[in-house]
Amino acid sequence: MSATPVALTVQKLTVRFGGIVALSDVDLTVAKGSRYGILGPNGSGKTTLFNSISGLNTPASGTIALHGTDVTNRPARARAKMGLARTFQITSLFPSLTVRGNVAMATRMADGVAGSWWKPADLQISANDDAGAMLEQLRIGHLANRTVRSLGYGEQRQLEIAMALATRPSVLLLDEPTAGLSNAETVALTELVRTFPKELTVLIIEHDLGVIFELTDQLTVLQNGVMIASGPSAQIREDPIVKEVYLGR
Repeated sequence: MSATPVALTVQKLTVRFGGIVALSDVDLTVAKGSRYGILGPNGSGKTTLFNSISGLNTPASGTIALHGTDVTNRPARARAKMGLARTFQITSLFPSLTVRGNVAMATRMADGVAGSWWKPADLQISANDDAGAMLEQLRIGHLANRTVRSLGYGEQRQLEIAMALATRPSVLLLDEPTAGLSNAETVALTELVRTFPKELTVLIIEHDLGVIFELTDQLTVLQNGVMIASGPSAQIREDPIVKEVYLGR
């Protein structure tokens, strides 16, 4: 039986901002198709880790590899072309466009034509068709013709994820997808994540313990930029160090 391919590898990653060490010797091995959680209190280095993986931070040392290719010194755009996509804690959408229009725009960006003032009609139709199909697949097709400004916050988060998926990534970074959501919105977004293709590799930063334990199969826990635990989610849930440091008991 062949080993599961590795989608993302982080080795001995250290990030410094002046005299502050934000991450110290962090290691990750993320298998293709896994749901991998990054857990930790505020200031633990979670977002710095995502920034480093996506190419927004320059590490002081260590390496990052995407599908076996070293991308440590490659810019964010190059990593995106290799299949890396990311959502952010603050939504960034096109408020005057419909939901379908936003997803179609993301599709055209992935095809490298969004910046062109002239687009062939068949290309626009194809993007709109793809957007509609994706919204139906994600079970949010009922939102297709609504403008972004008419959406609730939870619906905007769902759209943001749909736009990230429209770029056809192989690795998706979800940065606190349920932040600011009500209980009902959190349930809806959790169900949305469950519809993701099995071959898609997903890394999730999340403060809601119920969500992260429910959605992930592997977890790494950070504290003050240092890994304090890493392993199967069920094992991490019972780890005494994690309970003491993160759960306060």
